[in-house]
Amino acid sequence: MIKIDSDKSKQISNILSVVKLSSLLFSGLIFLEYFLGSDNPILNYSNSAYTLFWILGILILTSIYFIWTFSAVKKFNRYIHLVQTIENFAILLIFFMVILLSGVHKSEFKFLFLFIIITTTIQSGMKQGIFIASISSFLMLTMDLVCSPGTAVNQYFQNDLTMAGVFLLTAWSLGFYVKTANDYIEELKSLVNKDGLTGVYNHRYFHDALREKIKACEKENAPISVVFIDIDYFKHYNDLYGHQKGDEILSTIGSLLKNSVRKNDIVARYGGEEFAIIMPDASEKEAFFLAETIRKKVEETYFEGEEYQPNGRLTVSIGVSVYPDKAKNDIDLIKSADDALYRAKFFNKNRVETYTSILDELKKDIAEEHIDLVTSVKTLISVINAKDKYTYGHVERVVTYCRMLADKLGLSKQDKQTLIYGAYMHDIGKINIAKDVLIKKMPLTQKEWEMLKQHPVNGVDIIKPVDSLNNIIPLILYHHERYDGKGYPDNLRGENIPYLARVLTVVDSFDAMTSNRPYNKRKTYDEAIAELKKCSGTQFDPVIAHKFIEVIKENRNSFDY
Repeated sequence: MIKIDSDKSKQISNILSVVKLSSLLFSGLIFLEYFLGSDNPILNYSNSAYTLFWILGILILTSIYFIWTFSAVKKFNRYIHLVQTIENFAILLIFFMVILLSGVHKSEFKFLFLFIIITTTIQSGMKQGIFIASISSFLMLTMDLVCSPGTAVNQYFQNDLTMAGVFLLTAWSLGFYVKTANDYIEELKSLVNKDGLTGVYNHRYFHDALREKIKACEKENAPISVVFIDIDYFKHYNDLYGHQKGDEILSTIGSLLKNSVRKNDIVARYGGEEFAIIMPDASEKEAFFLAETIRKKVEETYFEGEEYQPNGRLTVSIGVSVYPDKAKNDIDLIKSADDALYRAKFFNKNRVETYTSILDELKKDIAEEHIDLVTSVKTLISVINAKDKYTYGHVERVVTYCRMLADKLGLSKQDKQTLIYGAYMHDIGKINIAKDVLIKKMPLTQKEWEMLKQHPVNGVDIIKPVDSLNNIIPLILYHHERYDGKGYPDNLRGENIPYLARVLTVVDSFDAMTSNRPYNKRKTYDEAIAELKKCSGTQFDPVIAHKFIEVIKENRNSFDY
């Protein structure tokens, strides 16, 4: 819709430019007639050199105006109204000079004023059109009075008074039509671009606007932030009170968001209970401040029945990201903001998270010649996420668990960092697994299972060229080994399995148990803890499993189960 609107404005501007250009060419002919003399035809052979000189002059001036109109003006979009006003007065002055040269009050070319009145009204609206019409009328009537003093009946004044009325009537009627047409177009645009329930912009407009804003920010070398807002436990609220009450919540929050943002920010309903805000020329710090303000406003606003929500009130989780610091295009910006939102929802909800990438942190710790390889790793992980949404959410959760377990185990800073990097990349080998195998709803065949079991080895092959990542190879290769030696790929047993790999195995398995999979029903919080206890000493290192159970119990209210 933004592109259509832009194309429409461009077409109208081009048409008006042609009209102005034609009127200027006509004015040029009148200038030629004056300078060559009324007794000499413009193309008289004896005056051919003189005529050619003026024709070339007019063509040069016309070309300059043509280039100005169709290209240079675009560079002054910020001052477009001022540029148009100056242009209109310049053309008005040219027409006035033509009338002076062609007989002043007796001139037959006073109708030229209609060109600039019509184009100004279409371009700038009724007020500007009437203003130009008033000036044109004043100039025309003043010439009649000055050039015919003391005349009992000033026929020119009487005739031009009628023409002045035509000028004003043309500006008023055309301006009214343009206003009505624009209002109708705005209403149609509102229907197309706005979400009918909440009054904010819709999903399609959000994407169109984000692309346009990023282009504008690139030209001005300015940042642009995106904020994603999701209502916590909204399905629970709908299930309790019905969709009508849920719609009231959406409408209220839509109004709250519109009243919280800056003038040039764009609020949209991204889908369901999720909203988004585009903040042009806003740093991550500014976006975070706005997000935290919104979070507090929602938390402090009373919503009917909120006391029966799981956390006792209706709240929102918010994710923030910024371009170009944390994204290279509009798709990356949306994804990174969505990642931040996911983290906010997973970890306790009712919070604001900014986007952070483990691989971006990793770049600080590796040799410069391997930066491109790490960037490729990030791309591979994005591909895996696109193939299998479970893997995406699973990795994020495993990283969060590993951070907490690392503190519980008292790991050194270096070991904690290695564990986190390993947790982030432990499933990278799945890039070589077919999508239909990853998301298969039925139990895997023996052949498919053998294929899936190769992902640790495949993952090692991918990162092996990066020397700085060699310390996480054991975590990728052995995170499916079992404490009793019945795992894969090398059937390692007990303490022969690297310690950090044993830590990752516990966390990885716990999240797999508590997540919905096509072939596996999600276990409850208590069922997963019971399974950890049951398999301690067989599948899991008993000490690590015990410590992780403590972590889960201590933070059970912080997780989204």
